[in-house]
Amino acid sequence: MLEDKYGSPCTSFVITKKSPMWWAGIICLVLGEIFNFAAYAFAPAILVTPLGALSVLIGAVLGSYVLKEELGTLGKLGSAICLIGAVIIVLHAPPDEEIETIDQILNLAIQPGFLLYSIAVCIFAVVMIYKVGPVYGKRNPLVYLSICSTVGSVSVMAVKAFGIALKLTFAGHNQFSHPSTYVFMIITTVCILTQMNYFNKALSQFPTNIHLTSTLTASTLYYVAFTTATLCASFILFKGFNTTEVVNTLSLICGFLVTFTGVYLLNLSRTDPNGTKALARRGAGDITGTDMISSLQTRMSMEARRSASGRMSIGAGAAGERGVIGRG
Repeated sequence: MLEDKYGSPCTSFVITKKSPMWWAGIICLVLGEIFNFAAYAFAPAILVTPLGALSVLIGAVLGSYVLKEELGTLGKLGSAICLIGAVIIVLHAPPDEEIETIDQILNLAIQPGFLLYSIAVCIFAVVMIYKVGPVYGKRNPLVYLSICSTVGSVSVMAVKAFGIALKLTFAGHNQFSHPSTYVFMIITTVCILTQMNYFNKALSQFPTNIHLTSTLTASTLYYVAFTTATLCASFILFKGFNTTEVVNTLSLICGFLVTFTGVYLLNLSRTDPNGTKALARRGAGDITGTDMISSLQTRMSMEARRSASGRMSIGAGAAGERGVIGRG
């Protein structure tokens, strides 16, 4: 056992590397990313990306059995909500666009709408990297996570295009004779490297053993931000969700919101498995919450009570002065 720079115990890389469970995890991680890459070639991004919440669900369930972590009431409730949201999304997801050549996606990508979105993402990423990151990057994990979310939305579109190129090539229609295939391959590589770099920076600056609560809240917000940005990019690139039915569109939005709620509860359950801390905070009154939302609610209630008590004290003071003047 060693201690990292924060003073918490950790195992060395050499010891961990010899563990069969470590290698099993690495193999599963690689296979999962390969299958996730392949999924974008066969299904629309608005179906694949939100279903990433299932990885949080499966990780929580496996952690309760393999690592003996307490899932708790909130964890079970979050798992059920994630499953319900996933079912809603799958049942109402539209079919994928019919693509015959990679040049069709390139033609969609050079349309003014998606070009403006891509330029906006580039400007935002540059400003966050060179202006905001050096000042606030070590204080707020959302600085780096916002870069990952926006750049990741473009990388998903490039991954989808490159995946379709591979699918068509394997089907007998060689797409590597088209220059656009290499353009999407380069964009995919650059975006993924940028995404990995700043996600690792966020994890290194805010390790879970020191900033557990803020990291869990940030991971929830990262999932929401990444999914939302990807859906926006897909909507702009393909000029809609490939469906004209209002019921399906509203059902998809409801499925996203339900899934977001489930992910939030799953992350919250790691620090408060049964919700007892939240109940204790309600009973204690002015104790600050451990997550961003409850902290904001607590501060708002504290300010409201202080404001009300201030008005009452001013009113009491004025009444006392009138009483003194009347007796005089």
